[in-house]
Amino acid sequence: MENMDNVIVLTDENGQETQFEFITDLEVDGNVYYVLYPIESEEEDAVVFKVEVDEDGQEILSVIEDDEEFEKVAEAYQEWLESDEDFEFEE
Repeated sequence: MENMDNVIVLTDENGQETQFEFITDLEVDGNVYYVLYPIESEEEDAVVFKVEVDEDGQEILSVIEDDEEFEKVAEAYQEWLESDEDFEFEE
């Protein structure tokens, strides 16, 4: 695996760590979302997390649970992909 400066390690509620490559951030309706690609996973799709701030002022990433919100972000991501013709996932 190549050394990538844009790797984010997320820890789930069970303490399991997963590495993601940071693809881009998107702003939709005043909210910020991170598009991440799992590095060591069978999953081939990017994942999207909403960036929120906890009571201590720390950024946290949360799952988008609202279908309409997810569709808006997916549409913004598709537009970003289409506008960035040089973008390629590294294998």
